[in-house]
Amino acid sequence: MPQLGFLHGRAWAALLGQLRRPPGAVCIGAVHSHSQGQKSLQAAEATLASQLKPHKEKSNFIIKTPKGTRDFSPQQMVVREKILDMVISCFKRHGAKRLDTPAFELKEMLTERYGEDSGLIYDLKDQGGELLSLRYDLTVPFARYLAMNKVKKMKRYHVGKVWRRESPTIAQGRYREFCQCDFDIAGHFDPMIPDAECLKIMCEILSGLQLGDFLIKVNDRRILDGIFAVCGVPESKFHAICSSVDKLDKMSWKDVRHEMVAKKGLAPEVADRIGDYVQCHGGVSLVEHMFQDPELCQNKQALEGLGDLKLLFDYLTLFGIAEKVSFDLSLARGLDYYTGVIYEAVLLQTPAQAEEETLNVGSVAAGGRYDGLVGMFDPRGHKVPCVGLSIGVERIFSIVEQRMKTFGQKIRTIETQVFVATPQKNFLRERLKLIAELWDAGIKAELMYKNNPKLLTQLHYCEDMAIPLVVIIGEQELKEGFIKLRSVASREEVAIKRENLVAEVQRRLS
Repeated sequence: MPQLGFLHGRAWAALLGQLRRPPGAVCIGAVHSHSQGQKSLQAAEATLASQLKPHKEKSNFIIKTPKGTRDFSPQQMVVREKILDMVISCFKRHGAKRLDTPAFELKEMLTERYGEDSGLIYDLKDQGGELLSLRYDLTVPFARYLAMNKVKKMKRYHVGKVWRRESPTIAQGRYREFCQCDFDIAGHFDPMIPDAECLKIMCEILSGLQLGDFLIKVNDRRILDGIFAVCGVPESKFHAICSSVDKLDKMSWKDVRHEMVAKKGLAPEVADRIGDYVQCHGGVSLVEHMFQDPELCQNKQALEGLGDLKLLFDYLTLFGIAEKVSFDLSLARGLDYYTGVIYEAVLLQTPAQAEEETLNVGSVAAGGRYDGLVGMFDPRGHKVPCVGLSIGVERIFSIVEQRMKTFGQKIRTIETQVFVATPQKNFLRERLKLIAELWDAGIKAELMYKNNPKLLTQLHYCEDMAIPLVVIIGEQELKEGFIKLRSVASREEVAIKRENLVAEVQRRLS
């Protein structure tokens, strides 16, 4: 009797052994009783019955992406690629080299690098004796790379995914998995020259993407620490209070003050003094005004920060972007690793955008100076000063995507330049020869995967996909040694010699 493919081999053999044994027969050397044999037979029968039962229907479940993630359609990928191409071309224009690092790091490399945000790091299950976490940003892995490879000077860019275990706000372009585009300058240089270039890069990218008017807020962590010191904040609470100040772009001063006092134990009068400072913003004139503050000028850190900001505004004026930058004392950038100048770009709603639905995406680019981070990874504590920026491509994409929906813009999802068609049957071989010539010449070409497609179907596809040119071959063309070249937009056709096809297509596409 043949073995059934869906029944486990050993179970089948055991069952056959029981069924073939004559009634009352006992195997040589067997010590099992008749009742035990009966139990074995029943077990084998139960196994057979369970395997022969039809599979139960799977329980209902919802097919979806994990919370805080998303798929990108071909139309969306076209838009994303254009955004990324523009960003990367700007990074390259400023002399950056590309770098990549693993998607996960040793957990100890990431722990305690992000202050209060450390709780948002995704930890992975122990595999092979290493505790790992998904990278939270691209900055800490860059610092680890510099320290590990003893690199003292580098201008690099990095495009990659990062993960944060926070509550996603899809409407604001906030996800748990998202792409970051970073540009950083590492090394000892004269003050504020690399910092000014980072701000120039932000302006170039945001202007090139044509997102509308924008403003870059600038501050310095040394000035903030100086303010905290003169206001009477205990040094042990500097980072905690800085984290509260960082929420002023999302919360009112009243709510931030309440958090400082009720949750972080700050004296009410100290919080009020902080409020007098952090609600100020302006240009280089505010920097000059801060120099006149008698208490602040007694603080060495604050004085250094104000001096660097004054120099920064001089360079920004030379770059022609000073009017795009505002000295804003409410800007804090909650991450612990920032040590000096910090900045954040926000979009400004204009009257021209009144017909668009308001999309509050927060900052679209941010960064700052982090001179101590590399030293945290170096066994000897050798520091490599760094400054950098990150472009919020997900938020930018949300804005561009919404505008395209508002104005009904269509997106071409393929880059095909030429379609090889035929009006007659049995011309697949000739079409394959033609398309091979086009591919070998570096021309983006397609054909229909049918032996005998209808010409109208082929032409409709070209119009739907906005393919500019169609090459048509049939019996007459093959016999006389020429090819028809059709413009999809004008529907005009011209006959050209077969040997001139590639040259003519290249001429038209150029």
